[in-house]
Amino acid sequence: MEIISFINFYLIPGIVMGSIYALGAIGLTLIFSIMRHAHLAHGDMAALGAFLALAGITTIGLPAYAALPLAIIATGLIAIGIDKLFYSHLRTRPKILTTISSLGIALMIRSVVQIVWGVDTRLYSNGISRPQNWFGLKIKAVEMYTLSAVVLFVVALVLFLTKSKWGKAMRAMSDNRNLALLSGVDNNKVVALTWLISGGLCAASGYFLGMNTELKSMMGWNILLPTFAAAILGGVGKIEGAVAGGLIIGIVEELSLMVIPSEYKALSAFAILLLVLLVRPRGLFNGKIL
Repeated sequence: MEIISFINFYLIPGIVMGSIYALGAIGLTLIFSIMRHAHLAHGDMAALGAFLALAGITTIGLPAYAALPLAIIATGLIAIGIDKLFYSHLRTRPKILTTISSLGIALMIRSVVQIVWGVDTRLYSNGISRPQNWFGLKIKAVEMYTLSAVVLFVVALVLFLTKSKWGKAMRAMSDNRNLALLSGVDNNKVVALTWLISGGLCAASGYFLGMNTELKSMMGWNILLPTFAAAILGGVGKIEGAVAGGLIIGIVEELSLMVIPSEYKALSAFAILLLVLLVRPRGLFNGKIL
């Protein structure tokens, strides 16, 4: 196989999918850092965000790219509402109860998506998107948009966490919750902000997945395992780890298509997840242990 063909058919799609996984993994790592529990509804929240963007396109008549901010805001607010209704009263209980509850929330969200939008495959736009030729590299416009947007999201989030007052408060809560509370950090505001950001990142990951593939009611469940694998591989609690983990998982999944059918490419993410948990549970960037 020629190197150009390898890049076009495996490496570029792997990087694009990896960047989508990275967005979801960042949200997961934020939730675990602040709330200290895994969130099994993360994938279905991404699907909800993707279908909310579709609603903006079909109902309001927004252009496909303009529907993303609407989906981010709406999903972020829904995430805050879910926390207030279902998770907040479990805050002082064992974290495993919240994790199990999040599985129930995932089923609820998926049912809502299926009732409102049905179970048929949907698309943001019809027609064939032809790739552009860049010195032999064939890259679609939507892939360029996806990668550029992911870079902007990551840079903006890092700047927010390192430069802003509330970003520093979130980092303080992640490092030492008790000390942060004694220092006057408002726990309720930090939790709400965490859900707002994580929900928005969910919507972005679901939206870009829909833009690059198609919309299905089960799409959130299908990306949950790769997203978790990305977060754990990079190191839970590490933004840079989530990005690196997402890219690695995406590339490995695409490379696995050289030896296994596409229906089973999630096996590669599962294998990496098991290997990391056995060999290096803190991940590549020495994060927290689930």
